[in-house]
Amino acid sequence: MADVLLFHHAQGLTAGVQALAGRARAAGHTVHVPDLYDGRTFDDLGPGVRYAQQVGFDTVLERGRAAADGLPDGLVYVGLSLGVLPAQLLAQTRPGARGAVLVASCVPPAELASAWPDDVPVQVHGMDADPVFVDEGDLDAARALVATASQGELFLYPGEAHLFVDESLPAYAPQEAALFLERLLSFLAGR
Repeated sequence: MADVLLFHHAQGLTAGVQALAGRARAAGHTVHVPDLYDGRTFDDLGPGVRYAQQVGFDTVLERGRAAADGLPDGLVYVGLSLGVLPAQLLAQTRPGARGAVLVASCVPPAELASAWPDDVPVQVHGMDADPVFVDEGDLDAARALVATASQGELFLYPGEAHLFVDESLPAYAPQEAALFLERLLSFLAGR
């Protein structure tokens, strides 16, 4: 079973993020879920993003890096939207990464570190009409990443919701989230 470090999205460590972690734990995986926002959660994406901007994206990345301290090297990193930043950074730079699952966001690897490591499998998940994922360049970055990664997969789901895997938010898409969970658990089982 996999050892997972799951990073929340810009609305904080919501009940839906905790529920996702619980489902992975129920499948036998060890899941660590740090709170990068010191207990703050937001009802809407906009205020959550503004909070991340106020705190500073570098601080969010540093908090993510600190969350990995003391954990084993062989982690699978999972990031939801904003959480992709620390997940992707750690997958690219921390020794022993077993994989990465990036949801609703993707950054060109060169913006965080060097190229994507050849031995780190990656999945990127997003909705095909999500204005944040599609219009802000994340989909293009995801396509480029999976094209260059030796073990890369891109999964697009129909719809325009951004945080479609968080059951505690209005954007939750049950059918697509269930398919995502199935794919996530299959990915983790192989690690």
